[in-house]
Amino acid sequence: QVQLVESGGGSVQAGGSLRLSCGTSIGISALGCMGWFRQAPGKEREGVATIRSDRSTSYADSVKGRFTISKGQAANTLYLEMKDLDPEDSAMYFCAAAFTDRPCDPNYQRMTFWGKGTLVTIAS
Repeated sequence: QVQLVESGGGSVQAGGSLRLSCGTSIGISALGCMGWFRQAPGKEREGVATIRSDRSTSYADSVKGRFTISKGQAANTLYLEMKDLDPEDSAMYFCAAAFTDRPCDPNYQRMTFWGKGTLVTIAS
């Protein structure tokens, strides 16, 4: 079992930035696919960004150019840098992972391990 713990959520003004972190209980290099997903109240969960073990990335169209997913160089941590935030980005953000790296895409939500989420609120 792999534990994932998100942090870094909070409330910011529109146009602001946040960095989310996801700590893992095992070496991050052992995980073939990791990603960030989000769910707003009353809406279905949607994929935001994914990253494979080779560090190739994929993004949802709604966040391209604003969000960056990355892995920490030393620490067992996954990051999501978010800039130019919009109230539509308000949601609970979840970190997820799987041992396999295929498929690894924000449109594919059948990840094996999930964190409990961190709340992001963007004020207009």
